[in-house]
Amino acid sequence: MRRRLLEALGVVTVLATVMVLLLLTTVSVGGQAPSATPWGHPNLEGIWLDVYSTPFERAAELGDREMATAEERATRDQARMVNPGRNRRVERGSQQDVAGAYNAVYTSAKPAGPRTSLVVDPRNGRIPAMTAEAKRQNEVRREWQLVLLRNTETCKYDARACNGGEYGAPSPHRFDVAPFYNTSRMNRHDGPEDQSSGDRCMSGSTPDFNGFRRIVQGADSIAMGYDTGQGQGYQRVIYLSGSHPPNQIRLRHGDSRGRWEGETLVIETTNFSPKFPFRAGRGGAAAVGANRKLIERYRRVDEDTLEYEATIEDSTAWTAPWTIRQELKRQSDEQNRIYYEPRCHEGNYGLPALLIGARTVEQAFADGRGPEPFSLDTATDFGGGVQ
Repeated sequence: MRRRLLEALGVVTVLATVMVLLLLTTVSVGGQAPSATPWGHPNLEGIWLDVYSTPFERAAELGDREMATAEERATRDQARMVNPGRNRRVERGSQQDVAGAYNAVYTSAKPAGPRTSLVVDPRNGRIPAMTAEAKRQNEVRREWQLVLLRNTETCKYDARACNGGEYGAPSPHRFDVAPFYNTSRMNRHDGPEDQSSGDRCMSGSTPDFNGFRRIVQGADSIAMGYDTGQGQGYQRVIYLSGSHPPNQIRLRHGDSRGRWEGETLVIETTNFSPKFPFRAGRGGAAAVGANRKLIERYRRVDEDTLEYEATIEDSTAWTAPWTIRQELKRQSDEQNRIYYEPRCHEGNYGLPALLIGARTVEQAFADGRGPEPFSLDTATDFGGGVQ
């Protein structure tokens, strides 16, 4: 039984949205916010969003060119609206066909932005190479994913998601404990640990470059609530005093300490847990480093604009630091008034239902009424990579 059928048993956290080109712009927020807080800090409060879609890394053929032409932006907009890969039908009734149930109608898209990449340093707009150890860790993850896909149609028909693997009988290692802390989808559903962070209502990482953030300031701390889509997100507190905890204390989103440098809020975040890789790079490569340090800068440009810059450094993951830059636009407090916290966990029975569905498939196979569970691809949607 395909993942879509399993999720139909109970997933209520997935919110389908109509495919439109979201021409998001700065909105009227009903009055001018004060330029400073009561305690004298620059006022950054509000709901902020990068209203454009910008490639994370620059296409190699563009070299050091930072800005896109009007024609390039129009081409990117058209490609996302048509999205033939999501709309293409294959043999009706096949597993691949069912996997296309979420076609482009359910996908929203921002308009193409003026810049050719979010990455601004290095100048070529591309993330530096990973270290040998980081590449090795990715290889371990990939090998494990292929072990679980071996008996599926994905490998039988040499789909892209099986690159590097081969088709054959279910692997004798398919019930082994994963050799890493899993945060992405794998083709097994023995328990919550087999599920992706998104399936477990834990999507989102620090830094986040996609969703909106709500900033609330206090005299000695700043709260940032991030919405990462489908009712998921996280809350983050930046302390304006004190120091980072001892090195052995590791946190999913790290420990954040902020300070003001003139009109700019500078945030240093360390103590990240190595269990949660930061997914950035070509092909969605995951970097699992032990020494990641994040430096963020927020600066108010005008009433409705924040300049945001983030520099990521980890000598165990990348061969050099790299920096991204975004321009965030103020969003309406009234129109977004209900989005104060993530909603995925509340009343979520999608994950238990998915696991119950997996047990049902296993029982049907044991009774001779259904296929071998490991012959069903419930991880990749067949054509793409592991989600």
